Amino acid sequence: MKKNFLFIAAIAVGLVSFSFINKEDSNENKPAQVEYKVVTVVESIVPNGLGRSRMISASESKDYKQFTTVRSGDKDKDEKNKSKRSEIRVKDYEETKLLNFYNLGGIRFQNIAANDAVMTSKVNTMIAEGWELAFINTGVESSGGKGDGQGIFITRYTFKRSI
Repeated sequence: MKKNFLFIAAIAVGLVSFSFINKEDSNENKPAQVEYKVVTVVESIVPNGLGRSRMISASESKDYKQFTTVRSGDKDKDEKNKSKRSEIRVKDYEETKLLNFYNLGGIRFQNIAANDAVMTSKVNTMIAEGWELAFINTGVESSGGKGDGQGIFITRYTFKRSI
C-alpha cells in the first residue's frame, strides 16, 4: 500500500513538473509578433478651397536601414547619406480624395462631416481586416503670417495586427 502511494505521488510530481516545462517551451512566453501600418490624412486649411486634401496609405514597404547613416561626434568618421530621393519614394499607394475645410464662403462643415465619414469607413474596413487602431497623431502647419495662403491639418493613424 505504501509503495503504491509513493509510486502515485512520484507520477503526480512528474506530471506537475512536466506541465511547467511544457509551458516554458510554448509560445505563451514569446512576445507577440505584430506589424504596423500608417494611414495619413492631409486636410487643406487653405482659404477659398484652393488646397488639396487626401488620405494616403502606402501599398509597398521600405526598409529604413537602406536610407540611414549613423552619426557620431567625429565628423571625419561620419559617412554621408548617399540615398537618392527616387530610391526612397513609394510609387504604390492608395490615395483617397477628401474635401477641403474651406470654400469661397468660408469654413464648410459639410466637408468636415464628409471627410469624417470617409475616414471612418477606412478605419472600420481596416478593423474588419484584423487591424487594431493603436495611435493617432495630429499636427497643423501654417505660418499664419501676413498674406499666408498655406496650411495643412495632418492626422496619422497607426494600426497594428498580429502576424
